[in-house]
Amino acid sequence: MGLQRSSSSTNKQKNIKVYSITNVAEKEDKDGDCLFTSITSNLYDQTSDSTYTSWRVEHPSALGSFDRMMKAAKGKRIVVFLDYDGTLSPIVDDPDRAFMSDEMRGAVREVAKYFPTAIVSGRGRDKVKEFVKLSNVYYAGSHGMDIMAPARPLVKSSDGKYQTKSLDKKGSEVIFQPAKMFLPTIKEILKELEEKTRKIPGAKVEDNRFCISVHYRKVREEDYGILEEKVMSVVEKYPEFHLTEGKKVMEIRPSIQWNKGHALEYLLETLGVSNSSEVLPLYIGDDRTDEDAFKVIRCRGEGFPIIVSSIAKGTEASYSLHDPSEVLSFLLRLARWRKASSSSRSFYNMLK
Repeated sequence: MGLQRSSSSTNKQKNIKVYSITNVAEKEDKDGDCLFTSITSNLYDQTSDSTYTSWRVEHPSALGSFDRMMKAAKGKRIVVFLDYDGTLSPIVDDPDRAFMSDEMRGAVREVAKYFPTAIVSGRGRDKVKEFVKLSNVYYAGSHGMDIMAPARPLVKSSDGKYQTKSLDKKGSEVIFQPAKMFLPTIKEILKELEEKTRKIPGAKVEDNRFCISVHYRKVREEDYGILEEKVMSVVEKYPEFHLTEGKKVMEIRPSIQWNKGHALEYLLETLGVSNSSEVLPLYIGDDRTDEDAFKVIRCRGEGFPIIVSSIAKGTEASYSLHDPSEVLSFLLRLARWRKASSSSRSFYNMLK
């Protein structure tokens, strides 16, 4: 279906579905012109003989290309999508301490004033919202399997306080959870994984609600094989789930046709702009799972897929940023550009 199983003998023997990216389906655009499938981990991680500098020629800096990008965006509406870990916050040993800086939070807040903005993360929605602490953005947790729009005040309740709900532009409530039916099974798997891995030093099982992460960044190299075996022994009992790999993390997810690319499309549809050629999605992310969103933008033929990476790697992104500090600079510049554009239009209108 567009993905390849891991080539390791262990996985072949156990017949476990181990995928590099969450995309478990192929997708064709409305004109039948663009068919895409997920990139396998081998393709994603291979680095050519060229240096990072030459790689940046193929994937130029979004900061260095900013003026050209904004010229292409003139007269169009930008919608911003941001990954969290490794994009808005640095990668850290303890996933519970992946805090974003106040400066980064302020930059995202400013961007969201001018552009519809969504945080699309593999984290549970509540967890990433706890990190970001902003009310004017969309949150798509569990790799897009748990989506909520910004809350808007409604009528006052009997206690005099405003009730809030997440609504789309038409006033319909937006809470989208395509994997909700799997929640009871996910809880079972979570309990088993916690029990199986609790004696492995450094292993951490994280409940992301609609998927489960097993972090091994702090696991000793000699213990990794044991951890992998234990995780696979659990997953093999649940054929409706599959195992994926990220940066020092194994993730267990429902095998449904949904990923960050689908989440991007859903959010554009929620905003009522999914079929508009006047909309430019701008997506910044650093992980393999972000490749599905990059591909959607490429299939649209318009937009800005931007990868965050300090090394050369295979990617569907058109532009690059070196690290979260460059992401911060880019977001601040984007907000300033939009603010200056608004001021210029207001001044021009006054002269009419």
